[in-house]
Amino acid sequence: MPPVNRYYKCSKLSEVKFRYLLRLFALDLTASDTARLTGLSVRAVNDGYLRLRRRLHPRCPVPVELGGALELDESYFGPRRVRGKRGRGAGSKTIVFGLFKRGGQVYTEMVPDCSKKTLQGIIRGKIDPAALVNADGWRGDDGRVDVGFDRHYRVLHSHNEFVQGAAHINGIESFWRFAKSRLHQFAGVPKHPFLLPLKECVFRFNHRYQDLYKVLRKELRQYPLKSSSAS
Repeated sequence: MPPVNRYYKCSKLSEVKFRYLLRLFALDLTASDTARLTGLSVRAVNDGYLRLRRRLHPRCPVPVELGGALELDESYFGPRRVRGKRGRGAGSKTIVFGLFKRGGQVYTEMVPDCSKKTLQGIIRGKIDPAALVNADGWRGDDGRVDVGFDRHYRVLHSHNEFVQGAAHINGIESFWRFAKSRLHQFAGVPKHPFLLPLKECVFRFNHRYQDLYKVLRKELRQYPLKSSSAS
């Protein structure tokens, strides 16, 4: 009979061992380092990490009629250059749209392109038309004006503009730096598995001023993980 584990139902891991794994996950250790410290196999650690990432994904925010000061931007994840291909989204790059509410949280969504139509589809219903929107100067930003966002400020990075008083996108750019620094270990993965590591970055960034171990323990005490053998 497997040991009782309040955080991971029907798991072969004891609660003490799982809490140690959870603490190392919260500290952002790799699966290899966690396996070495816990005495578990890398396969067992990877399985635990995967289940935790699947849990974090639906806990990431989905904005509805956000107001106040917002920052919008897009970024590209993947190889820096692919021979023979240039421009936005060249080669196998994954395009990610980001929305950051100042003093609040970040929201991300993977998108197929940076067109005006795509942008309109994302922001419609997610942003209050009265919100103060800050963005860079790429062409797809024109889509915001068409759906009623009059308070729209652009920072033209192409003209070496980065801050104009309160008009800047430093918040969302800090998230891009954080995410890309973490995701080096996922370089070259296909687009579909990329979603979970991306959402993990969102969750970690949104809880950056909290004790992540305590946040995860509280979550799992209320909604425990379940092993594949659970009924």
